[in-house]
Amino acid sequence: MRLTPAGMKYRRITKRVMKRIPYYAAMSDTQLQAQTVALRDRLANGMPLRSLLVDAYALVAEADHRVLGMTPFEVQVLGAVAMEYNNIIEMKTGEGKTLTATMPMYLHGLTGPGNFLITANGYLANRDAEQMGKVYRWLGLSVAAGVAESGDNDDNRDKKAIYAADIVYTTNSGLGFDYLFDNLAATKAEQYLHGFHFAILDEADAILLDDAETPLIVSGVPRVQSNLYGTSDKMIKLLEEDVDYEQSEDKKNVWFTEDGIAHMETFLGVKGLLTPQWADLYRHLLLALRANVLMTAGRSYLVDDGEVKLLDRANGRELPGMKMQAGMHQAVEAKEHVALSQEQRSMASVTYQNLFRMFDQIAGMTGTAKTDADEFLEIYHLAVFAVPTNKPNVRRDERDRMYITNQAKLQASLKMVHEAHDAGRPILIETGSLSLSNLYSRLLLREHLAHNLLNARSSAKEARIVAEAGQPGAITVATSMAGRGTDIRLGEGVAEKGGLLVLGTERMDNPRVDNQLRGRAGRQGDPGESIFYTSLEDTIVQEQAPQRIARYRVKHADRQQQRLSAHGRFRHVIDRAQRKLQASQRNARFETLQYGEVFRIQRDSVYEARDQIMAQDDLTNLINIIFKKATTNFLDAHPHETTGQVLDYVFRYIDADFDTDPMAIRRTRHNVASVLPQLMRDRLANQHAQFKAEDQWHYFLRLALLKAIDNAWIEQVDNLQSLRTITANRNLASHNPIYEYQAEAQRSFGQMKEVLYDKCVENLLQSNFTFMKDGKMHVDFP
Repeated sequence: MRLTPAGMKYRRITKRVMKRIPYYAAMSDTQLQAQTVALRDRLANGMPLRSLLVDAYALVAEADHRVLGMTPFEVQVLGAVAMEYNNIIEMKTGEGKTLTATMPMYLHGLTGPGNFLITANGYLANRDAEQMGKVYRWLGLSVAAGVAESGDNDDNRDKKAIYAADIVYTTNSGLGFDYLFDNLAATKAEQYLHGFHFAILDEADAILLDDAETPLIVSGVPRVQSNLYGTSDKMIKLLEEDVDYEQSEDKKNVWFTEDGIAHMETFLGVKGLLTPQWADLYRHLLLALRANVLMTAGRSYLVDDGEVKLLDRANGRELPGMKMQAGMHQAVEAKEHVALSQEQRSMASVTYQNLFRMFDQIAGMTGTAKTDADEFLEIYHLAVFAVPTNKPNVRRDERDRMYITNQAKLQASLKMVHEAHDAGRPILIETGSLSLSNLYSRLLLREHLAHNLLNARSSAKEARIVAEAGQPGAITVATSMAGRGTDIRLGEGVAEKGGLLVLGTERMDNPRVDNQLRGRAGRQGDPGESIFYTSLEDTIVQEQAPQRIARYRVKHADRQQQRLSAHGRFRHVIDRAQRKLQASQRNARFETLQYGEVFRIQRDSVYEARDQIMAQDDLTNLINIIFKKATTNFLDAHPHETTGQVLDYVFRYIDADFDTDPMAIRRTRHNVASVLPQLMRDRLANQHAQFKAEDQWHYFLRLALLKAIDNAWIEQVDNLQSLRTITANRNLASHNPIYEYQAEAQRSFGQMKEVLYDKCVENLLQSNFTFMKDGKMHVDFP
């Protein structure tokens, strides 16, 4: 393999680490454990962290051997070195990514809290925190799992203690939600995160690419339930594709045509459906359109016991408690004629793209990354470094076997399953969806073939099934093998029979996912074989291939059982379809990043304001600024204010029981500009007089301001989600939807800030207090 200058540098450093290991191997356990203190002393004396790399890596490699009985291979050290230099390392399945990560995690753990290893699920986070944590603890570092084990209540966990650890093993969603909740705290003492310094992302491609468009959302305040979902769904079911609406070529987007708008206006009896007057109705119609056209039962969601439950499209698992936001979930419920769940406003939100761009330094590990190297570099400034395998890969990757129909494809694949099973080989069968995995399972039962179906409800059970998938004659059916986190080890005598057979029943959206599946066979030099059975009816072909493919399929219906030539005109149809979809998905992720950047700027501004309030011991100056700004906003909004308007503002925001001669407030801008702030200060003094303890008073001031910010931000988050839905279709009028969104979002944020000042005034001056006998206080905010 030809090495780049960076690769040669990593090789040189790796050689130095390997030469240093014997130095630490000669130490006693006590001497070795004392080295952590010595390394931390060097850091405290101003040594750069990377200057400790060789010693730290050699030290932990020896500790891995003593504590776990596993000595890192030279290629694992090479991967660890590459990760320290901002790379996503591509290490094939079974090459030991979990052990590789101990080296950079230990190095950064020397700096204290703020270092994370992000795993695929809670089971893996807890498993690795326990197993790999033995090494860190033996060397004197603290380690914790950031997510609850299956069946445990996350609310009972001490998150202050967890995030005070030098190293935290957690999940991407767990860390994301904790970040959002951390920024809803009322005091610094209630926060638990110590900054985002370093993270290694296991299955980095799944997190940074496949899940990039998935926002993490904290929902709270219920929204008044809309009665437009049912009406909108009935309206959409009357429309005709290619007349009233059109889909994008990749079937990922849908929009109304001008004729469709006109037809809906006629049906609904409204004029100007695209005007602000009917914006809410139009939003519901868009949601209903997307629910009916883009959301597919069995692939995106399933209906179980009268509920719409989301599915992870990567592996077919149900996503308990997860709901689509901004009304999309309710639109799907209306489509499926089940009871509508309560729609809730979003209190806070962040995408994985923005979450991991907050870190000072990140690295990643995955079995497949090279296919998307350009995007990793462009979006995350991460290069991809391919780590060679410890032993040569002898797996045989066969050409696809393509058929005209799914029926013919499945029948042919079953024949191969029989042959492999009769020979005693283990077989791993991949399907593209939850529904197809269940269908294949029924086909196997019909053929009297015992098997495991990898649609378990717990990750621990999945791991046990995967661990047994290499035993003689084992048959395992799964929706996706990405992120399972468990090696398939071959049972006795399996290698002599050809090793594990990986059989794909269709190619996936991305060749990277196909390669992940292939990589399950042939680990650590084992023999193995992979083959995909495909057809012209596969999802990716129907959605991405040219129309001539569909015409051929219909024309040759009488030859549906025929296998297509591997060298014929269809040999590249799936490769081209995958490239087309890859480009579309990359554009969608970049678009999400652009939308997310607007959201990020506003969110950072809000969180910075919250942090400043929590950090100040004396809020007097800030409150005076708020009073002055609220007055200025009122005068700007009422250039010719009347006494009635002034009194209305006083009654609403300052003092509902205000009692004075209205003529005392003269109708001059000069007097109003001075009278309003004075009324505010006087009312605040009255509020202060009710408190006996100054610490309670300061806590109330802080809480009143934070609550005002949070309420305003909840409204803004909700507005931004609605804006994205509405502006997405403005390209029909030759407008750039992202530019439209940016302009509308900026205007909305300006309005939020104006409302915020009034809400701060109202919280400070109109709150009521109840003082308990035990000295505690209850606040009723207006």
